[in-house]
Amino acid sequence: MSADSQQPRPPEGATTDTTTLLLCGARLTDGRTVDVRLSGGRIEAVGTPGSLGSHGARVDLGGYLLLPAPAEPHAHADTALSDDTPGPVSYAAEDVQRRATEATLLQLGHGATALRAHVRIGDVQGLASLEAVLQARRSLRGLADLTAVAAPRLLTGVAGADGLAMLRDAMKMGASVVGGRPDLDPDPAGYAEAVLEVAAEHGCPVDLHTDGDDPARLARLAAMAGGLRPGVSIGPCGALTRLSVDARSRVADQLAAAGVTVTCLPQGGCGGTEVRGVAPVRLLRSAGVRIAAGGGALRDLANPVGRGDPLESAYLLVSQGGLRPAEAYGAVSEAAREAMGLPAVRVEAGFPAELLAVRGERLAGVLSLAYSRIVVHRGRVVARTSAVREYCDSAAALELPRQGRPDARP
Repeated sequence: MSADSQQPRPPEGATTDTTTLLLCGARLTDGRTVDVRLSGGRIEAVGTPGSLGSHGARVDLGGYLLLPAPAEPHAHADTALSDDTPGPVSYAAEDVQRRATEATLLQLGHGATALRAHVRIGDVQGLASLEAVLQARRSLRGLADLTAVAAPRLLTGVAGADGLAMLRDAMKMGASVVGGRPDLDPDPAGYAEAVLEVAAEHGCPVDLHTDGDDPARLARLAAMAGGLRPGVSIGPCGALTRLSVDARSRVADQLAAAGVTVTCLPQGGCGGTEVRGVAPVRLLRSAGVRIAAGGGALRDLANPVGRGDPLESAYLLVSQGGLRPAEAYGAVSEAAREAMGLPAVRVEAGFPAELLAVRGERLAGVLSLAYSRIVVHRGRVVARTSAVREYCDSAAALELPRQGRPDARP
């Protein structure tokens, strides 16, 4: 079993909160209003309002829509927030750890209780950035689950020998996923083959960067990746839209047959690719390809205004990608978790208590105006964001409702 798939379990040295928490009056996407009792990091019971007894804490979720928590399948922890500071980017261990910690907490506030972060290894940084991100992961235990993808630059030829040795060292250090960008290597197929070999040695997933502009290269990758467990993800594949319709369709069929996940980045690109744009999600979905959506660059040189907000990714998949709200939210929750090897989450008894409550009544509404949020990780509230909209006194006569509470008046 991969390290990614073990993340929902308490890490070594951490304990699951065994207290009981009752979420009261939450609305579900099917229109029901329910109480939800959490215990031991899982959903213990779901019932009609007032039907569940509890001696623990209570959280009033009246006016909130309760959802499975999203996950972030494509972050860049070593460069996140680096554009906030003028001058050259510092890769000193303490700076990388601070940025990785702050970025994870920012995305946790958005609702992502599990994150997969790509970290470059080799070159000047060696393994220092990876060690800093792993230290951030340890400091965040109990708040969010952070896993690291080791991303070497070269893996073939004389220059790649050091990269391959460093990749194996990175996996021993605690990286959970093998990654990188084959397109930068003089031998992209050899790079992919080396990545798959290391992944097989360690029983871990593969997550590769690619623009997806070479159908033959993608076909070879699909042929090599077919049947690999625990699985292969590629992304963001923004250049797939530049291929002919026939070429796109063939690539989609090949990726679907191989069980390869495509992780798109609706909020913009990342430092690991050159092409901005979103993969043809509707075509890929229709071919049977699992589509996950990530945040990508978070306020670094690749995207200085990146937000890393999974609900914004879902919003963009609806407004620009043509998906329905439920399909789009599934890309940042169910599909993202599955791509990361995490257990499924549903608001039903027995499932992990990884939840997001957003003020609003319908999924489309919360994707449009997702201001106030309450995040639950392993059965306890770990983040709250509250927003209050007020109007001046002259607007009172209009009887405008407060945001998300149709029954309230200012």
